[in-house]
Amino acid sequence: MRKLIPVLFLGAALLLLAACGTQTGATPTEEVAPVAPTDEVPAGPVEAPLTVPFLEAWQSSGHADFEAQAFRYWDEDGVVQASCAKCHSEGGYLDYIGADGSAAGSVEADAALGTTVTCATCHNDVTVSMTSVTMPSGIELTGLGDESRCMQCHQGRASKVTLDTTFEELALTEDVDTVSADLRFTNIHYFAAAATKYGTAAQGGYEYAGKTYDGFFAHVDDYRTCIDCHNTHTLEVKVTECAACHEDVEAVEDLKDVRMLSSAVDYDGDGDMEEGIYYEMTGLQESLYAAMQTYATDVAGAAIGYDADTYPYFYADANANGTLDEGEGGYASWTARLLKAAYNYQMSIKDPGAFAHGGKYIIELLYDSIEDLNVGIDMTAMHRIDQGHFAGSELPFRDWDADGEVPASCSRCHSAYGLPLYIQQGGVAINQPTANGFLCTTCHLDQAGGERYEVASVTFPSGLKVTSENLDTNLCMTCHQGRSSANAVNTAVAGKGDDEVFEGRFLNIHYFAAGATRYGSDAAGAAQFPGKEYAGLFAHVGPADDCTECHNAHTQQVNVETCATCHENVATAADLANIRLEAPDYDGDGDVTEGVAGEIEGLKEALYAAMVAYSTNTAGVTILYDAYTYPYFMADANGDGVSEGNYATWTPNLLRAAYNYQYATKDPGGFAHNGAYVAQILIDSIQAMGGSTAGMVRP
Repeated sequence: MRKLIPVLFLGAALLLLAACGTQTGATPTEEVAPVAPTDEVPAGPVEAPLTVPFLEAWQSSGHADFEAQAFRYWDEDGVVQASCAKCHSEGGYLDYIGADGSAAGSVEADAALGTTVTCATCHNDVTVSMTSVTMPSGIELTGLGDESRCMQCHQGRASKVTLDTTFEELALTEDVDTVSADLRFTNIHYFAAAATKYGTAAQGGYEYAGKTYDGFFAHVDDYRTCIDCHNTHTLEVKVTECAACHEDVEAVEDLKDVRMLSSAVDYDGDGDMEEGIYYEMTGLQESLYAAMQTYATDVAGAAIGYDADTYPYFYADANANGTLDEGEGGYASWTARLLKAAYNYQMSIKDPGAFAHGGKYIIELLYDSIEDLNVGIDMTAMHRIDQGHFAGSELPFRDWDADGEVPASCSRCHSAYGLPLYIQQGGVAINQPTANGFLCTTCHLDQAGGERYEVASVTFPSGLKVTSENLDTNLCMTCHQGRSSANAVNTAVAGKGDDEVFEGRFLNIHYFAAGATRYGSDAAGAAQFPGKEYAGLFAHVGPADDCTECHNAHTQQVNVETCATCHENVATAADLANIRLEAPDYDGDGDVTEGVAGEIEGLKEALYAAMVAYSTNTAGVTILYDAYTYPYFMADANGDGVSEGNYATWTPNLLRAAYNYQYATKDPGGFAHNGAYVAQILIDSIQAMGGSTAGMVRP
């Protein structure tokens, strides 16, 4: 067996193929010695000695290490094969990018031995204007700078598409647990940092159907690309610059301990939330490897082992001792399910800087692989994603990936740069790049997390303006206010009788409109019925009457300990639903011991039943609600509970009721933010639907 130690370009963690500057190239050589002086006067001008810039820095790098297997592996063959030449020779790279006059995007011929990654490799007439890279998935990443030179090689050689194509060809797309003699391990290759960094934008990992994944990891504004973080000639990480934000970082090894406030969950479930993201990843790697071993034995029927230094890495562990012994060859009992997991495991191992390049993406791949194998690994304490503002894999940040940017109408709250622009420019919103969650600078004036933006007052969609003395609350409410209001509903139904049927579309308050709920009628976020009075601001109590007093500013989790100082029997966030104090029996079910949350749930159930009856009898088409499918209200013409398309047969009363039902559903903390206001709009909606309110008490 030919042994391949994957030392592609540089066998140290965190290294990307670095390129630099914009010069055309000469191969690095020693300085040309000046001509020895003589007594003769030269007949013409004397040329200055040739000095190669950054020669010593380059010579210290993996790019110049001619003795490394990355450049010597093909010595026995006499040439560097075309399939490998792109990244393992000067000529192959120039061939691939078309700098040698050949077609770009492919290597036309084997390359000569004896070259490394030289000046001419990265500095030539083609790389000077290079702005895009095509990844192994076939996805083209555009709008790049000089980092595109690095990414041509540091992208891996396989992708989700590679595996899915194989499964389709072998008819294994659905038959994922049958051993196939035609399957072999698919290797992403080595140091695929660009695939890690760009996440789902490149689809380098095996992404499971039905899951969403983190995209490009932007880090911070001044350190977004390969060449921002790595010296372009030595390839070393700019550790001293990392230390400006990350305390206690003095060496590359210290970067493994970095963990930011945005990483406020225990990914690997070991109970340690102080360890760096590197160690969260290694914890998940250990769990995944254990799951693979169990699956391989129990389902595939042959024990599997892994040796990071020996191709093809996964071997048949005949004696199940966890060590590659003589005579134990490559693993051959692959199923599609096992291959997906093994591919992701290898991807996480072979980018040793993955924790810094795009750790959240790798964590998601590892978590999903463990979950998919489903062999009894306890995942109860593990976490796949971050808290809301930093959950880059979720639809609030991924919904616009196909469009390539977040439209102006959404960018204020669903991009990294929309909110500061909106605040600084007095309400201006423009299209923004898709984001991987918020950055520190979304809410803070600098990337070190110093002072926050000051918002003096907040104008709600109704046009009403409110002001909190707590400027942080105003900052929160700039987004957490909803996108519609009583005024919008009234405009939509203007001139129509309350029960007059018309063709229209649902108006959505949007999500987590906590600011609108808390300010009640002062913000008029809900559909308020004419002639009714509604509660205004719910002030709560002094130590907990603003967003950031009740919620952790970074995790958004409720500060339960604060609640517990006044509310007995509150030990967890779930216990908050049991808080009642002096609330009357809003929902009329006779239970005056349940929490306000229970009262509101009772009112929602009564409202939904009334809406179904009203829509059937008055509008002529039964309404159906799906909290997870836009536009949420569907037509159920035959009453079988199955959607038959978007609901369009409205009356003014039905539109108000549906709007309020959605309002109460999409602010899950409404019972605490302003339970009285929520109860009022629900009871009024039930009455408008002709439902019974007997026994209900409107606050």
